[in-house]
Amino acid sequence: MSVDFWIILYIVMLAAFIGYEVISRVPVTLHTPLMSGSNFIHGIVLVGSIIALGMAQNDLERAIGFVAVVMGTLNVTGGYVVTDRMLSMFVRKKGD
Repeated sequence: MSVDFWIILYIVMLAAFIGYEVISRVPVTLHTPLMSGSNFIHGIVLVGSIIALGMAQNDLERAIGFVAVVMGTLNVTGGYVVTDRMLSMFVRKKGD
């Protein structure tokens, strides 16, 4: 394995650890708004995966790009579904 692999692996593991530590320190009352507000970041990730798929040069890259686009789409869709459910909890019902 090349040195680049180990550097990338180190960066991914460091990012995962830092992300976990930051999110675990957010108060519970801010978790849902924080996740809902980050939907635009998921959209940027989806655009990046579409660009990567478009630049694929062989079948393996196309397959990985396709999986990235599908998973990114599910992530964005799920984020908006959760946001919609959260916001519907605050709508007053007729008769209240």
